[in-house]
Amino acid sequence: MRIKQISVSGLFRIFDHVIPLNIDERITIIHGPNGFGKTAILRIINSFFNSRNAELKTIPFSTFRFEFDNNSSLEIKNTDNAEASKKNKIVFNFYQPDLEQEHFPLKPMKILSDLDIRIGILDKIIPGLEQISPRRWLYDPTGETLSLEQVLERFDNVLPSSFKSQQEPDWLEQLKNNIPIRLIESQRLLNFVPNRSSRRSAETPSILSTVSAYSDELAKLMQDKFKEYGTISQSLDRTFPIRVVKQQPSTDLTDEQLRHQLNELEATRSRLIEVGLLDKDEDAEFQIQPQDIDESTKNALSVYVQDVEKKLSVFAEIASKIDLLRKIINNKFAYSYKEINFSKEKGFVVTTSYGSSLSNSKTLLPTDLSSGEQHELVLLYELLFKVQPNSLVLIDEPELSLHVGWQVQFLKDLQDITHLADLNILMATHSPDIIQDRWDLTVELKGPHK
Repeated sequence: MRIKQISVSGLFRIFDHVIPLNIDERITIIHGPNGFGKTAILRIINSFFNSRNAELKTIPFSTFRFEFDNNSSLEIKNTDNAEASKKNKIVFNFYQPDLEQEHFPLKPMKILSDLDIRIGILDKIIPGLEQISPRRWLYDPTGETLSLEQVLERFDNVLPSSFKSQQEPDWLEQLKNNIPIRLIESQRLLNFVPNRSSRRSAETPSILSTVSAYSDELAKLMQDKFKEYGTISQSLDRTFPIRVVKQQPSTDLTDEQLRHQLNELEATRSRLIEVGLLDKDEDAEFQIQPQDIDESTKNALSVYVQDVEKKLSVFAEIASKIDLLRKIINNKFAYSYKEINFSKEKGFVVTTSYGSSLSNSKTLLPTDLSSGEQHELVLLYELLFKVQPNSLVLIDEPELSLHVGWQVQFLKDLQDITHLADLNILMATHSPDIIQDRWDLTVELKGPHK
């Protein structure tokens, strides 16, 4: 299930926009003057699908509509009440062909006496949260002041079910699960994590650079895949002799085909070594001369080929992603004489060198990269490793972190990523350098008709 069109009326009580999404190309770019609602549209989408209802209520609009590729649609009605004492009323209406309309109004937050008692422990459950008044909290990592409703929805995943003020119906929960949405924030360089080395870790989250956090995370992903590879290898190696004995001679497999399969395995091994998933000492070359292949050898080698293919297949997805990340980043880092590689121990391995001499080479920490380089690395890592397949990714003004040369290449890189990671993109930009000659992917937001 995918969104095929988005429309909004009464945005900021001024604008009406219709945005058809490029289903086949999978990338849609919205552009227009400042103040026409590009960021607001992305925020509404993100707020609805990620149940940020408090944020949804802060954006002035009359109707927001999603149309899906199965001919169903969802409408968000935001009704302004004339009485100042009453809040806006938001209602979700879901339409499906030949089925009864589903209807779900958002209720205002009601503070009941039993909830009053329980909210006193919120700052003990949520690291970095400090109650500063009966109905306000300070979230120390970001410096935000949050209402009760904002706290409950922001930290919904860590709170007991007794804190939920309103249970969503099954149809709404299923709709949101069918279309994962991820908003790529413009500020991506800081990551807030609990300080696990401290006894007061639950109370004192620490600030970690996002590029360092993602480097550690990638190292862990690579280690987990290597462990999986080791487990499969042990299982297959243990049963290898008996399977060779039981293997029936294959008349279909020629010597030339077998040599080709062995060469393919060696090429795959070399690629996995290059991206840091295998060590060099695991690349024992397996060279077979034509005169060495008889029927018994062929049977053993055919089992060997099948086993190695199974072992190496565990790396297929992560290797493709690392390879693409490495290719894109090194193409951009070349201008500053930097290069990125990857290892199971360190994650991101950045080196810089001047001239051809290895003695001029120096290893850098990921945090030694410039802010623009970190922004690019974090953005690409998020797209490749942090987003579910078939998600709609919302990117607001990516040009803010890219110099002109990188903007020119951005769309091409994004197309390669969407194909590999199976993503859909809705992007807001002012930059013609990002769009290049792909105006066919764009939707212009226009002012009201006079």
